[in-house]
Amino acid sequence: MANRRGNPNWGKPLLHSSSSSSESEFEKQVRQLKLTERDCAASDQLRLWCEENKNRVYIPESLLKHWGISVNPYVSD
Repeated sequence: MANRRGNPNWGKPLLHSSSSSSESEFEKQVRQLKLTERDCAASDQLRLWCEENKNRVYIPESLLKHWGISVNPYVSD
């Protein structure tokens, strides 16, 4: 009987889930709210989420400027 050691999936392509692992929290929120890029600035729900998470996650600068939200770069969680 042969000794079966090692990774049996070696060389096989990785299976990806429906959401990309490189997707940011902001992008996940936009997708969850079913917003297009044009709808983001007009969304009150997204603006509130951004205000709550402004020091924790990446939010595009253009939206921060549009809503007048300032970020404290020295906050750490």
